[in-house]
Amino acid sequence: MKENGMDYQALAQDILARVGGKENISSVIHCATRLRFRLKDNGKADAQGLKAHPGVIMVVESGGQFQVVIGNHVHDVWLALCREAGIAEDATPAADEAPSGSLLARLIDIVSGIFTPFIGVLAASGILKGFLAIAVVCGWLNTSNATYKIWFAASDALFFFFPLVLGYTAGKKFGGNPFITMTIGGALTHPTMIAAFQASQQAGALTETFLGVPVIWFNYSASVIPIIFAAWVSCWLEKQGNRLLPAAVKNFFTPLLCLGVTVPLTFLIIGPVATWLSQMLANGYQFIYAFAPWLAGAAAGALWQVCVIFGLHWGLVPLMVNNLAVLGQDSLLPMLLPAIMGQVGAALAIFLRSRDARQKTLAGSSVTAGIFGITEPAVYGVNLPLRRPFIFGCVAGAVGGAIVGFSHSHVYSFGFASVFTLAQMIPPGGVDATLWGGVLGTLTALVLACGLTLVAGRPGRTDEAASASEDAPQNAALAPLSGTVLALADVPDPTFASGLLGAGAAIIPSDNQVRAPFAGSVASLFETRHAIGLQGDNGMELLIHVGIDTVKLEGKLFTAHVRVGDRVQPGDVLITFDRQAILDAGYDLTTPIIISNSDSYRAVTTVAATAVSAGMPLLAAEPA
Repeated sequence: MKENGMDYQALAQDILARVGGKENISSVIHCATRLRFRLKDNGKADAQGLKAHPGVIMVVESGGQFQVVIGNHVHDVWLALCREAGIAEDATPAADEAPSGSLLARLIDIVSGIFTPFIGVLAASGILKGFLAIAVVCGWLNTSNATYKIWFAASDALFFFFPLVLGYTAGKKFGGNPFITMTIGGALTHPTMIAAFQASQQAGALTETFLGVPVIWFNYSASVIPIIFAAWVSCWLEKQGNRLLPAAVKNFFTPLLCLGVTVPLTFLIIGPVATWLSQMLANGYQFIYAFAPWLAGAAAGALWQVCVIFGLHWGLVPLMVNNLAVLGQDSLLPMLLPAIMGQVGAALAIFLRSRDARQKTLAGSSVTAGIFGITEPAVYGVNLPLRRPFIFGCVAGAVGGAIVGFSHSHVYSFGFASVFTLAQMIPPGGVDATLWGGVLGTLTALVLACGLTLVAGRPGRTDEAASASEDAPQNAALAPLSGTVLALADVPDPTFASGLLGAGAAIIPSDNQVRAPFAGSVASLFETRHAIGLQGDNGMELLIHVGIDTVKLEGKLFTAHVRVGDRVQPGDVLITFDRQAILDAGYDLTTPIIISNSDSYRAVTTVAATAVSAGMPLLAAEPA
């Protein structure tokens, strides 16, 4: 299966091999951009190898999950992976398989497992609600005509029947029969129960009992927390029933036990308590927000992308959904939009300044994805490796978030922060200052991040490596390749790892070009073109060896663009190679970068982060 130049089946096969094979997978689901594995042994996974794959944006281990960031094609890759590993596509990890780590890790795992399966339609429903709000404000539709009613039903169905959907996914997550828990959700939204709630509201008192116990009626449509607790209780009862009842009767007596006990228990105890907790959570958030809305906005705008990097943002999703269910509006989501647009603005600046074709293409596609709320390509592929753009994006997000918070902007339907969120900010009563405050904060973040990155972000550009070298110490080498940085001791070759050839570092390349790391000349070039020696004008002697044992390729798949004695400037292309073909041939592309005359220096240090772009500082040598 190959679309848009990406072979999903081949990528799935490589991912499967590098996570330790199907026998190492406990479960795998996906969200908007990530494959979320729970592995039996994370030590068997090759995170560095996955990071080096061109189809993988980043690998994150967080919340007990091994997360492989793919981007917009994640669903297609997930389908291919499920077929390759023989995993049922409707399989959802159960809570009793949850990670044994911290309480926060378990909570995030549960939340992501419950909400991830329907996250796409959840966002789509919110966007459609936003479009309807625009249509009403502009006079294109009237709330009394059939066109509006049909589209409103399409946009509101998921939210109104939330207990059914959450009942199904929570049941699967907690390891029970999802149809039992979905039926419990249906009971919560049954017309008879809603009518009873309305009657109790009119009566103003408790007028009905269940087996003599007074019933407190609530409207559970669009609720979140009650059905999750009810699903957990039902799944626990189901396991006890399956364990104790005879095999001949448990197939129908166990569901009978779950429904006959859990539904009354939910209306009598679980529902009221969970509703109280929901209201406390919403009111507690409102209290904090009311104390200093601008400060809440600044914190949300600054830290949201940091939470996304580590997968911690899932912990806030129920809070936003709960705010909408209890309060009918949410102020947290609008404050996250500047955080998104801050990263988009930084990536836009890199797109505008960079002359490197690969980086420009990556930045441009990242901007497009970011506008629609998918920031992983911008963060992992562009901003974070260059450091400053990511920081400027967070700073701009804080400023924009403060403006949004100060303006008391809200959304009135759920979605994920994207350009469509602006439509969801339109109040039911029509456009007012809260909307314009949200627009102003969003644009401020976008423009500020772009401006800061243009002025001081020094976007990575391979033909501008000389300007990057101006910031580096005189005795320094820039990264000759883009990719993941490894300590030399971690190179899977004892000759390099021992340091016998000199001190340095290694890069697992994510592209197919070796570029000059400083001004100097070509001192040597292997006939097989897999390695090159450079003599820098600063006196540094550098060996760049592409891959381990790649000499056996006898020059195949390598092309030299320079000859011995040629002068080179930072960023000049020295060697190109067919990266994928070398990997397919079974070779390790870990590339040692060795300072051959490291004895001439007091110390050699690696100054790059775990990921680096060609032309950014890599090694620094302290004069003896």
